[in-house]
Amino acid sequence: MSKHSSITLPAVSHVSAGFVAVLVGFASAVVIVIQAAQVTGANSTEIGSWILALGLGMGLTSIGLSLYYREPVLTAWSTPGAALLVTGLGGIGLSDATGAFLFSGLLIVLVGVSGVFERLMHHVPGSLASAMLAGILLQFGLQAFTAMHQDFSLVALMLLTYLVGKRLRPRYVIPLVLIVGLLYIAFSGQLHGHSVHLALARPVFTWPSFSLPVLISVGVPLFIVTMTSQNIPGLAVLRANGYQTPISPLLTVTGLATLILAPFGGFALNLSAITAAICLGEEAGAERNTRYLATVAGGFFYILIGLFGATIAALFAALPQAYVFALAGLALLGTIGNSLHGALNDAKDREAALVTFLVTASGLTLLGIGGAFWGLVARSGDSLRESLRG
Repeated sequence: MSKHSSITLPAVSHVSAGFVAVLVGFASAVVIVIQAAQVTGANSTEIGSWILALGLGMGLTSIGLSLYYREPVLTAWSTPGAALLVTGLGGIGLSDATGAFLFSGLLIVLVGVSGVFERLMHHVPGSLASAMLAGILLQFGLQAFTAMHQDFSLVALMLLTYLVGKRLRPRYVIPLVLIVGLLYIAFSGQLHGHSVHLALARPVFTWPSFSLPVLISVGVPLFIVTMTSQNIPGLAVLRANGYQTPISPLLTVTGLATLILAPFGGFALNLSAITAAICLGEEAGAERNTRYLATVAGGFFYILIGLFGATIAALFAALPQAYVFALAGLALLGTIGNSLHGALNDAKDREAALVTFLVTASGLTLLGIGGAFWGLVARSGDSLRESLRG
């Protein structure tokens, strides 16, 4: 992996892509994280510590990995993992939950160090990775239009801005959509930020305790969900956009970050999939070799969110849901189109890629594992067996 010693300053497109990625990821899932913390009995200070730990963890790993590899690597918390915790932590105290977080992080480190995951993923055809990515992102593209049911004027204005901006200033189309939407929200009186108070979050350390039933019932499922629903799609995003960043070091770093931050509420860190796609498309910069600056910018926004914890959460909660849905969908349109093209371009793999796309997009869940994993399994098994025989 070659690295460049010269310093490149981020452009407007890099900063805006990083901001949109963080905004979409945070605003769409922070409520689930807060619910997961509340289930363990965490108080408001401890919830602030969770957001602080996650923000710092995502920010530092995104910045460090992106600068080291000079490729756009964005990390995130495990949203499916948080959803699992909401339902799986009932009656489990914060100390036992922390032990489960540490166990899950340790398993991810072991997978990263061993290199098993990377060797397996080398046998997955690129067309199937693109198909899986398209299936994951499809719902977000659809939400850009179904959000019109919630606020037609706002979403229609954002869509019109996108269409005009794409023709006149394609490089700055997402920043334009973001700004126009915010201006509409402000002037229409939809921003309810009166309850937002500026305050720094502070870390709260929780001594872990280890209960075998909790490790099995929470730690193992958290590991499986994080790997199958986050790290596999996250790798697919990188590969579908032509980046060959080695996966084993990424898993090792995110696993180690989880081990360090779990006592403060950093329950699971992993590769980002959906929000990372925002930083990998043309809207994040005309030159592919500088798009890592978008994830670096996103890392700084993550850190800012972490430092102000619950304050930022309340601010994002004040934004209309239709705005977040529309912004995410429009920001991902280009990536969805490119992924579909990559998936269906090769006639030899077209049917397999189509099945992968449909299974992933269906939202199928089996054994607690999401459709992204089963979409990949659906038609890549034969290819994997043939490759291993060879």
